[in-house]
Amino acid sequence: MLESTLTELYCPRTGTTYEADKIHTLSDVGGPLYSRYDLETAATNWQEGAGLTNRPAGLWRYADILPVRDPHFRLTLGEGGTPLLSAPRVGKRVGVANLLLKDEGINPTGSFKARGLCIAVSRAVELGIDSLAIPTAGNAGGAMAAYAARAGATATVYMPDDAPGEFVDECEGFGAKVVRVAGLITDAGAQLANDKKAGGFFSVATLKEPYRVEGKKTMGIELVEQMGWKLPDAIIYPTGGGTGLVGMWKAFDELEAMGCIGAERPRMIAVQSTGCAPVIRAFEAGDKSVQPWTDAQTVADGLRVPMMVGDQEILRALRESSGTAIAVPDEETMEFVHHLGTDEGIYGSPEDGATLAAIPHLLARSDLDKDETVVSFLTGNGYKYRSGMKRFITENTAQEVSTARIES
Repeated sequence: MLESTLTELYCPRTGTTYEADKIHTLSDVGGPLYSRYDLETAATNWQEGAGLTNRPAGLWRYADILPVRDPHFRLTLGEGGTPLLSAPRVGKRVGVANLLLKDEGINPTGSFKARGLCIAVSRAVELGIDSLAIPTAGNAGGAMAAYAARAGATATVYMPDDAPGEFVDECEGFGAKVVRVAGLITDAGAQLANDKKAGGFFSVATLKEPYRVEGKKTMGIELVEQMGWKLPDAIIYPTGGGTGLVGMWKAFDELEAMGCIGAERPRMIAVQSTGCAPVIRAFEAGDKSVQPWTDAQTVADGLRVPMMVGDQEILRALRESSGTAIAVPDEETMEFVHHLGTDEGIYGSPEDGATLAAIPHLLARSDLDKDETVVSFLTGNGYKYRSGMKRFITENTAQEVSTARIES
């Protein structure tokens, strides 16, 4: 079995290092912690003999640059190994000749959250933690509950009280305790923090522990491998907490250090909703950090994140890559959920629709070129969003009818 080459943890904001085999949350300055590896040894592993050829498919294919040391604790439900699909019809619709879709919706529990929570829960139980909690808009809670069940750990999920019932049912189906909280994911997080001492659990909230980002970075490694160790011109990514975006950015640096790719990088493009766009506002203002968004509202539950821990890392990745950030309205988001289904046979989530809806706008303002290779990340399937999407359609249809009557 491959051994992890994990050496230490570090704060990307200050460079301060931390002992890898102790339990950590945030850095001393309140930022996220990243894992550092012996990349020279890992590169030797990858380049000797058949390299990656004889390794199993899936996330643990990259175990030597993941943080779990003991293979016994490497939980799996079949995560990773998701397809990179050409999308000629929806590509023609949005105006990009070479559009590729990285479909994360086929992961266990139906979203990209499986990658991050697989690693976070695996590493937590390796470090002796047996009770976990998470604030969530939905998908992360289901993924955490599933992997906690797989590990024999207990799970408590804090969720906004207006989250679709499908998410609640999923978490409870995995044996998790679900706590409904009035407000948004930030309010769920505040309630979790308030209950933490009495609850006796460890929080695996986005970037508030070091290891979810390590699972998410495998999306970037996998993408590069699938593209023949090349990178696309641009990556379009729906950005709530932003762990996947910063995880992939970290992965590209590690792959370069291992000699797998050169210094080239894709432009990283963050997509949010016009009803909750704190990253876009900070990016356009030239700010180094994000200010909380008030009255966050969007049909895309995963984008209804008014504030995030990794805000500085998100903005840094966008700027270092010469990327950008853009917000799209829910009406366009839902339009492209429909097009994704009818054009490509993929029943996507609202977050997926948002990334596609952004493309015509990006072309119009010259942030994309029609002949570039563009990868749009589809982060979840639509089945758990059915009630929320139906509610949005019903409410907006009623609004259109009411408006028509007023105008007449």
